[in-house]
Amino acid sequence: MAEMIEIRWHGRGGQGTVTAAKVLADACLSSGRHVQAFPEYGPERAGAPLRAYNRISSKELRMHCPVLNPQIVSVVDATLLDSINVGDGATKDAIFVVNTSKDPKEIRAKLKAGEGQKVFTVDASKIAMECIGRSLPNAPMLGAICKVTNIVSLDSLLEDVRKSFGKKFAQKIIDGNLEATKRGYGEVKEG
Repeated sequence: MAEMIEIRWHGRGGQGTVTAAKVLADACLSSGRHVQAFPEYGPERAGAPLRAYNRISSKELRMHCPVLNPQIVSVVDATLLDSINVGDGATKDAIFVVNTSKDPKEIRAKLKAGEGQKVFTVDASKIAMECIGRSLPNAPMLGAICKVTNIVSLDSLLEDVRKSFGKKFAQKIIDGNLEATKRGYGEVKEG
């Protein structure tokens, strides 16, 4: 793992984007790393665009500002590709993970991804509908990010999904999120 990995999440209020960043941070913290997870949004309501950030490091983190040059960009809502430059500041070897049913090559072209950048897609909304019964794509996106980055093991991630969702939800919802995370891990595609 690089000394520090920075992730920028793009989503809309109510999709679980902020929760996903926090769950990923918890999973990395459980595996002995230093982490940050924080959102950036104004007084907007559900449906408004927002960003969330993660920093994951083997050393203590002293930086407290938005992620400007992410190595990983997670796009929880693909409609944002038409209105926001999600690739702004991304590193030359950045990894993009986009929630869409479209082919990764089509998304690569839309992003104008550079030669060293990797683009992955996963139909996280469909997975969430099938596993949870609602279009909350955060759990499948976590699984996909886990798979393509190897930041944390799937087992560690599942344990932290269980802990995080277990505080708030019934067992049926927890089981649905665990299944959605596993499916996101298994169904992510590279283009």
